[in-house]
Amino acid sequence: MQRKGLLFVIVALAFVALTVVPALAQDEFVFGLVLVGPENDRGWSQAHYEAGLYVQEHVPGSRMIFFPSLNPADAPETTLLDVATELVDQGAQVIFTTSDAFEEDTDAVAEAFPDTPFINISGDNYLTGEAPANVGNLMGQGEWSKIIAGCAAGLATETGSIGYLGPLINGETRRFASSAYLGARYCYEHYKGGNPDDLTFTVTWIGFWFNIPGVTLDPTEETNTFFDSGADVVLSGIDTTEAITIAGQRAAQGETVWAVPYDFIGACDIAPDVCLGVPYFNWGPSYTAVIQSVQGGTWSPSWDWVGPDWSDINNPETSAVGFVKGPGLTEDQSAQLDSFIADLAAYATNPFVPNSFALWSGPLNLQDGTELAAAGQLVDPLDVWYLPQILEGMVGASE
Repeated sequence: MQRKGLLFVIVALAFVALTVVPALAQDEFVFGLVLVGPENDRGWSQAHYEAGLYVQEHVPGSRMIFFPSLNPADAPETTLLDVATELVDQGAQVIFTTSDAFEEDTDAVAEAFPDTPFINISGDNYLTGEAPANVGNLMGQGEWSKIIAGCAAGLATETGSIGYLGPLINGETRRFASSAYLGARYCYEHYKGGNPDDLTFTVTWIGFWFNIPGVTLDPTEETNTFFDSGADVVLSGIDTTEAITIAGQRAAQGETVWAVPYDFIGACDIAPDVCLGVPYFNWGPSYTAVIQSVQGGTWSPSWDWVGPDWSDINNPETSAVGFVKGPGLTEDQSAQLDSFIADLAAYATNPFVPNSFALWSGPLNLQDGTELAAAGQLVDPLDVWYLPQILEGMVGASE
């Protein structure tokens, strides 16, 4: 009984952010966010939280309410239904569930609130026809940002060994890691002048989006293992900042190492000198568009996979994904990365090029040798979305 009582207190405290609010004003529009991690994680969840702040600045009368850290470690007995019920009770007129960890539960919970639109981030249940009528999906085309991140790593490495710190294994994480590999391989060869077959690109999956002691591998230990094993660049694919934190600590001890954090535009601030840049999501404009459509009564469910604004991938008003270059790049590397980004933009905006991701073209095989694309063939974007394995040449597990 004492344990259950303590859990009730913890859950009640977590809902304080939801309940200590003024009464719903007649012209107020309340929207809810369910975060898988804390709103100040310097990664994935903070990016979503700051998108909520963006909405409040751009949509008059809007107000965010949110629930942080809905995950097996921080809220093991709290369900998405519990959270959604509280959000709706507090006036939420649309709810964003901001992780693929919530994809299946979002559909079930949405059926309990058929008049409330739900937007699941990174899922595809609308695309597959499995979602109820009040569920849509939203995702940024982080593949582009990961290609750029991989290029930065390929430009910087001196040992020819790059580590990729991955979360759990699914289609999303395989395609992001593989995009980074393609970018690293291309820039290692075409800008650095190395033999791409000599480049080692190793992926370690920790088992979740961030460290859960006793459940996942420890990302601090795994980052150190990369560096101890000869990698001099570690790219992060997890929601938190261990890769750049450890790189900064080791550089302070005289090691020549770099890192590429993930998700949050300000992540380089943790250790600027070792940061090669940050691939990040900018959810604010898409959130704003959804909320304005709900307000105007025009919202309908859809599957939206939103790309960058190629006229300026870091435009906070227009670009869903971006890449901020880090101080760890040399002047020459920075110029080379600019050239590479310009090439990507030219590819992506060329009206004569079919819808596809740059570098995702044959000859290209999956890890087990199965052909993904023959020479000269472009990989269909949906085949990238549902990538069943990482790519041939990468080291690490596919399942």
